[in-house]
Amino acid sequence: MLVNILTYGAIAVALAAAIGALTTKTFHVETTINAPAEKIWEVLTDTAAYPEWNPTFVEVDGTYSQGGKVLNKVQDPSGAVLEMTATVAMLNPARELRQKGGVPLVITFDHRWILEPVEGGTKVTQHEVDRGLYLWFWNSDWIEPAYAKTSAALKARVEEQ
Repeated sequence: MLVNILTYGAIAVALAAAIGALTTKTFHVETTINAPAEKIWEVLTDTAAYPEWNPTFVEVDGTYSQGGKVLNKVQDPSGAVLEMTATVAMLNPARELRQKGGVPLVITFDHRWILEPVEGGTKVTQHEVDRGLYLWFWNSDWIEPAYAKTSAALKARVEEQ
């Protein structure tokens, strides 16, 4: 009997792990900003100024450094502020800022800011892939629109300077 319980328990855990690893949601927002990537990078990496302009990432505690950790405070549509610790996985000045975090198999995020020179300025992309079992229960419909607002606010901030 105990062997059956352990066997079925192990199968259930393995199945949950597989579902968690395979469940993904992707969010993608692009905008073009009439400025060089270096100017956008200055605004994007000035974490102390986020409360002045960013409607989604309302506060970032810490500074972006390769391998460093920051605490992102994200405001959802209800006004609640969610706190997420992220590790800076990629810091390529004026090109890419990549942050990762979460609880493996439960929910993880891999958020990227990508800056690419284009005619008339810089294409700025926010691309995020979330994974985990929690995605089955979490309504993430607000994420992409929130990222669109953030990109619009970044554009306004950079172009007004």
